[in-house]
Amino acid sequence: MQSWAKTLLTCSVHIEAFASAPGAYLTAVKWRLLRKRVRAHGHFAALLGATSRAYEWRSLIDKADQRPPSPPGTPPIIALVQKAGQLSQLDLTLASLTADHVTVQLVGTEPAEALKALAAEIDWSASPWFMPIGAGDTIAPGTAQAYRAAIDVSSFQVIYADDDEFVSGGHRSTPYFKPDWNAELHDHHDYVTGACIIKADRTAFDQAAEAEDWAAALVKGALLLGGGAGHIRQVLHHRRNRPVPCLPLPAVDIPSDLPRVSVIIPTRNQLDLLSTCIAGLAYTDYPDLEVIVVDNDSDDPATLDFLETLRERGMRVLRHAGPFNYSAINNRAVAEATGALLCLLNNDVAMLSPDWLKIMATQALRDEVGAVGAQLLYPDGRIQHAGVVVGVGNAAGHAHRFLRPSDLGYFCRHALPQFVSAVTAACLVVRRDYFLAVGGLDETSFRVAYNDVDLCLRLNERGWQSFYEPRAVLVHYESVSRGLDRDPVGAARFGGELAALQERWHTNSMVDPFHHPLLSRASEQFVIVL
Repeated sequence: MQSWAKTLLTCSVHIEAFASAPGAYLTAVKWRLLRKRVRAHGHFAALLGATSRAYEWRSLIDKADQRPPSPPGTPPIIALVQKAGQLSQLDLTLASLTADHVTVQLVGTEPAEALKALAAEIDWSASPWFMPIGAGDTIAPGTAQAYRAAIDVSSFQVIYADDDEFVSGGHRSTPYFKPDWNAELHDHHDYVTGACIIKADRTAFDQAAEAEDWAAALVKGALLLGGGAGHIRQVLHHRRNRPVPCLPLPAVDIPSDLPRVSVIIPTRNQLDLLSTCIAGLAYTDYPDLEVIVVDNDSDDPATLDFLETLRERGMRVLRHAGPFNYSAINNRAVAEATGALLCLLNNDVAMLSPDWLKIMATQALRDEVGAVGAQLLYPDGRIQHAGVVVGVGNAAGHAHRFLRPSDLGYFCRHALPQFVSAVTAACLVVRRDYFLAVGGLDETSFRVAYNDVDLCLRLNERGWQSFYEPRAVLVHYESVSRGLDRDPVGAARFGGELAALQERWHTNSMVDPFHHPLLSRASEQFVIVL
């Protein structure tokens, strides 16, 4: 594209960003003029990356569609194209596939019969892979070659790629830069079928033929055999339609024998916040609850009186003197806790429904799950926490911050249960034995900040993956009780903890497996990197 066209496109992106949020845009300009480059970059990233033409701008930079078509190769990839829609759309699909040397088999209006007939003709000794694809969808040049390269280094039975959508005029938009394999997310939003290849034998092929959605059944069967799926971080599929998220979510199946949960609440003064949190626990519907309040040098008489009433009500109050060290406070309480599950809870959290803890505890009891985090809202109803993305800001950031729960967001990711890299300890449930197995919170390197991220990443290393549960919703008055680290001592301590996080986990270079290299590291909202 000529330079003038690139300039025009850049201007249109900025104009759209300003029109959609003039106040936020002018704030970003202000930070740029003040030479606050990191802050300005973060503001501009969220604004520009969310515009309707951001993907067109991104494609202009990458020129991704200039890959040559794939040469013929092995193993064979057989596209299964169901005849539906307009003939012109089918012709477009067939032309795309044959140009990339992908073998094409049409599946008629009676897919069961067509697939069974096809199964009898396939040379299964050649170990073929299958690409279910909808009429009207196309593939990018070089797709078969990209898939074959992934086959060579993968042990999975399913390999999927990113995709985008056709819009009027032949343009493409709305790219889905997908996470690496996320089994829980896939249970609630099939982001694989229609943009993948599948290794299947004849038995699996025949079984899928009997299903109502044969393509999804073929994927599901292969996933069960391969234990997951490989991901190519490239847009290889251009689609007319995609599967949609399964919303509203079904209720969590709560077991009848939930174990004791020890709820640990660090506090210092701030009676109004603490009393609201304790009232929320009284409102909470849970069969066996141990409440441990850890007092870090409260000196407000009313707060001290309230703590005494908590003792009289059967709650435990521990004294922890000295400078605030969130990790040490919680580790101290864990040593005295009697619950099989731990709930780390800030004193500035309020409950909205009585079932939040049952939901989180149910997920925490799964063997493969480590720390479970809730959806936390600001008092104005916007999202404060929907999981943590490691690497945002070269550290870690709260995913989807400032979205409304009813917003579409990034493919409804904020509204769907899923595995994540970390969750916030403002409201975190974890098995006590898992917590102790990794040594608890790090009292030396992460006294105040990033201790939850570090804990989650150590749990992940042991195969206990962090989990975001949006059906547990609470309000978080973020940092109200402790304040922000703007004094020199607090800023220096925060700087040391940030450096420790980057050194231990390489957050200034790593790509979160549940994020994407083409999503901005400068924004907590999932927007295209520009």
